[in-house]
This record gives sequence, C-alpha cells and structure tokens, in this order.
Amino acid sequence: MIFCALLASLLSGCVFLRPPDLDPTPLDASRLPAPDITVQIPQMGPCTDGPERGFSLDSSKPVTVLVHGCNGSAGRFRSLAQVYAFHGQQAVCFSYDDRASLVHSSAQLAAAVGALAGRMRNRDITVIGHSMGGLIARKAMEGEHRTEWERDGVNVNLVTISAPIAGIAVANPCGYRGLHWASLGAVPLICWVITGANWYEITASSDFIRRPGPLVASVQRYLKIVTDERGTCRRRDAAGTCLKSDYIFSLAEQYQPIIDGYPRLTNVQVAAGHVEIVGDKGISPSQLVSILQQEGLLVVTEAGRERAFERLMAELY
Repeated sequence: MIFCALLASLLSGCVFLRPPDLDPTPLDASRLPAPDITVQIPQMGPCTDGPERGFSLDSSKPVTVLVHGCNGSAGRFRSLAQVYAFHGQQAVCFSYDDRASLVHSSAQLAAAVGALAGRMRNRDITVIGHSMGGLIARKAMEGEHRTEWERDGVNVNLVTISAPIAGIAVANPCGYRGLHWASLGAVPLICWVITGANWYEITASSDFIRRPGPLVASVQRYLKIVTDERGTCRRRDAAGTCLKSDYIFSLAEQYQPIIDGYPRLTNVQVAAGHVEIVGDKGISPSQLVSILQQEGLLVVTEAGRERAFERLMAELY
C-alpha cells in the first residue's frame, strides 16, 4: 500500500494539474473573416467555457483545432484562440474526457476533424495538441482507414507540444505485469483510480506508445515542439523563490524513435516550462507564438500592429 500511495503522488503531477481560471465570455471576432456557416459538432466548439457549443466559420478559410491537455477544457485555449483571431485566423477547440481511453478520445477527434472538413470549402486544417492532447492528436492522425480525407482533399498540419510520446515515466510501474500479480491487483486498481481508462496506455510498455502507426496521407507535415523543462518555474513569491515547478516531462519522455523517424516530421526543441509554452495567468506564450509564425502556422503580425499585439498579450496573460 505504501507503493500505491507513492505512485498516486507521482502520477498526480500530470493528471491533477490545477485548472486555469477560465473566462466564459465570447472571443473578440472583429478581425475574423465574415462567417458563412454555423456548425454543431460533438466535442468541438468555441474556445470558451460558455454554454454555447455551436460555432460559425468562413468555410473558404483555413481553421485551427486546439486540443487541451489533462485537467483542461475548451476555455484553456481561449487566449491562444484570441491570438489567432487577432491575426485574422479561425480557431476552434476540441474537448474530451481526460480519464477516457486515449484510443477512444483520438477516434472522437478524428471524427470531429472529418465532420469539420466536410462542412468546409477550404479543407486546410491545423490540429494542435498540448501534453495529453498531443498524444490524442497524434493518434487521431494515424491509420489507413481515412482514405476519404485524401479523396476529399483534406490537408492537415499536425502540431504536438510537450507531448510525452515515449510514455509518462512516473506511470511506468502501472505497466509492470509482475507488480500487477505481486500486489494482488492493487497496482492496476490504483492506476485506474488516478488516471482512468488510459492508465495503461500512458506507460512506456503499452502498444499505444511502443507501436505508433504511420500518419494518414492527408497529414502534410508534423511539427513536434519539445520543451526542455529543466529549471523552469510556474509560480514565484515576491522574493523570486520558486513556489511551483513547471517541470512535468523530461526530454526523454518527448522523443520516440519511431515517431521521430516520420518523414514529414520536424522537431523544434525549446527551453520552456510545460505550462509556460502554451501560456497561463502571468505567463505569455511568446516562444510558442514565435515558433508558429516561423513555421507559417500563424501569420506574422502585420507591420504597424506590433504594439497593439503587445497590449493584447498583456491583457490576455
């Protein structure tokens, strides 16, 4: 039982991340193109935590789908969606149950992306997943059974950020079969209680981690942003002492030989904390914005509007 208590405390580092303070108010859409369709897609909607889940888009323009990490929600990426809107780009959010099977959640994401593409005239879609959302986004873009995407002209840019694609190290005891027997089933039970149905999938010994499949042909490129989180801090006191580390995943947890061998993959490694990279209260995701702009996934801020963008970032974060 001591082992189970230790395992629970270790796993809670990722699974029970404190949810951010969320804003349910609608986004400022003044710089977005005029919509011509209104869409209702299960688990997909505006990047707020308001009750309205329908969303409107200009079907002739590309769209970005944001996928939150564990203990998140659509509103987790409200500020990032507002950054996209400032640059005239459309973004929506996909929400999922972070205690569900990752295979199940990834199938739901693939279905949502397919449904979205079916409503769009422009079928250029970028899917960005952070942390656990990155695992789901990557899995959703695997397999040979989405030939209709290629037939229908769907073009996907896949982006994963701080995703533990080699498995979550502190969860690895959950995958030790010997411990399952030695603990008389207590280890699998405590792992399930902490993480839910994905308890085995997140371990390095699972097929989900060890045997990733090839990307669907519609994925034009895969940008993998790896965060070197060593020495990072999420919250400091007035004297500058770190009160909360921003170290969640090691570099080793974010590299996996099979995935890193994908021919359409580009790795970008950056020194940044796990939450810092996507932004939080008091933490601006300036490095992420810079990377997305350099990679052509977020348009470069228009000349003469840099100060306005700086003000927006200060207001959002």
